[in-house]
Amino acid sequence: MHTIPLSEFRAHASAMIDLVEQGETVRILRHGKLVAELVPPKPEAPVKVPSWKRPITPVNIVRPDGKTGAQLIIEEREGGW
Repeated sequence: MHTIPLSEFRAHASAMIDLVEQGETVRILRHGKLVAELVPPKPEAPVKVPSWKRPITPVNIVRPDGKTGAQLIIEEREGGW
């Protein structure tokens, strides 16, 4: 952790940001009092995708007679009760 006065921060801002990029914390003082802290960002958490938004693979059922589900439904509707 580095603690520097504001005037020094202004003169060496780029170098201080380089330190923060490397994982250091930089404290900035004005008239001897802490006014700011530059800290490295926290790593971002992975985005969780709800189950209803995840892609699905369609069910592919192969019947021995080669008919599709749609064909079976049509046959049942045409046959009546």
